[in-house]
Amino acid sequence: MRNSWTAAKVGLLVLIAVGASYGVYRLVDEQAGGSGDGYQVHAIFNDASGLVKKSRVVIAGIQVGYIDDIRLQGEHARVDIHIDSNVELFRDAMVAKRSVSILGESVLAISPGTRSQPRIHGGAEIAIQPETPGTDAILANVARISESVLAVTRQIERTFGTDEAGQQMRVALSSLSQALESINRTIAENEHVIAAALRNVESITETAAPRLASILENIDVVTQNVRNVLAQNENGINQGVGGFSETMGNVQRSSAQLEAVLADLRQVIDRTTRGEDTIGRLTNDEALIDEVQGVAEGVGDIVGGIARLQTIIGLRTEYNFLANTFKSYVQLRLQPREDRYYYLELINDPRGLTSYEETEITESPPPVGTPEVRQVRTVRTRDAFRFSLGFAKRVGFATFRFGIMESTGGIGIDLHFLNDNIEITNDVFAIGEQAYPRMRTRLAVEIVTRLWILGGIDDYFNSSRDFFLGAALRFNDEDLKSILPFAGGLAGGG
Repeated sequence: MRNSWTAAKVGLLVLIAVGASYGVYRLVDEQAGGSGDGYQVHAIFNDASGLVKKSRVVIAGIQVGYIDDIRLQGEHARVDIHIDSNVELFRDAMVAKRSVSILGESVLAISPGTRSQPRIHGGAEIAIQPETPGTDAILANVARISESVLAVTRQIERTFGTDEAGQQMRVALSSLSQALESINRTIAENEHVIAAALRNVESITETAAPRLASILENIDVVTQNVRNVLAQNENGINQGVGGFSETMGNVQRSSAQLEAVLADLRQVIDRTTRGEDTIGRLTNDEALIDEVQGVAEGVGDIVGGIARLQTIIGLRTEYNFLANTFKSYVQLRLQPREDRYYYLELINDPRGLTSYEETEITESPPPVGTPEVRQVRTVRTRDAFRFSLGFAKRVGFATFRFGIMESTGGIGIDLHFLNDNIEITNDVFAIGEQAYPRMRTRLAVEIVTRLWILGGIDDYFNSSRDFFLGAALRFNDEDLKSILPFAGGLAGGG
């Protein structure tokens, strides 16, 4: 009966560990922050796509709350927002949806308003800033543009559909010839300006070659679309060539303005060469280039840290010979780097949680042979789960740990040998509860992959010392990827 109860407690600990692991994953993945104190406001959005529960809510880039709930209210989306109690919002406060990283993270950015306005409290609604056009609005604009293009095409067909198109074409070609002669004279007079402009453009395009390649691809697509439109309306265009006479007249008048345009172009290119405009700064400002490179490296560090995060789950059971009991551990370890990790551990010790109380008793008159004032020490032991929570840092073959150990403060050191197949663990905790701190030494050997046997001595400086022997299992990310689908299949079959 005792062994069955022990097995049941071990199973319960495993279920608690799985639940704790899921909770920690949700905590790490969603970055749910903020204290439990605060108040709740809400905002009505036309489109809440990209927002999820527990997303951050920021003011000036600093987190001040999180999204508590998202639900449908009529034809709009209601977003409930939890705000920290130390943050003040006023009547003219506004909220907007913002994208804050290339990884796709979306947050709500709040403008708290002016302090001259009354302060708002829980349950109030915050106005939203004007939203940028969505996909549906863009598609509607494209549809309206298509209708306009179709109307223009029909108008051209009606205008050019006359028998005089041939005569008008000859007049248009004559006007075009005159316009080209005027353009040639203008170019010849400004040849040195054009040559200097081409040299400056060549210098700029060397640094902007990738962008120019993308632009040329887009021009090629547009050209293909224009070719298709011309093929579909070939008859109407042939009939309306005569309408180009007016257009050629405009070209001839415009040629007179080309010289002024070239002069303006020369000024723009000169400013670019001196680094006075936006393109000049991008190509000449070394500090700006270094800043962009630093931002890219920072993003790379963040993504790399997420990729290196390892999760390790450990199960350990020890048999205490003098107490004749089993002691069980479930450990969750989050390891962002090879030389450091954070750990959470739940412990089931049948000896329970022991507390010590000193009571002063005064008796008058005292019993014979006893002092009038005496100290009585009371020891209470209750059945309760213990937990450990701490941080570990490895230096060489030693790992130093500190934090909470079995619900008390403590420190520890682990020594690793033979490619980490042998570990010697030393813990010191429960300082001040007994005559000496509780000290424990454990030797663990990995006999096969993931399976360890261990033994040691616990509390060897006090009267409650005991010897133990046990076994442990450790699973990492790769093991969990293999086990979880199998566990899901078993659950579905059950």
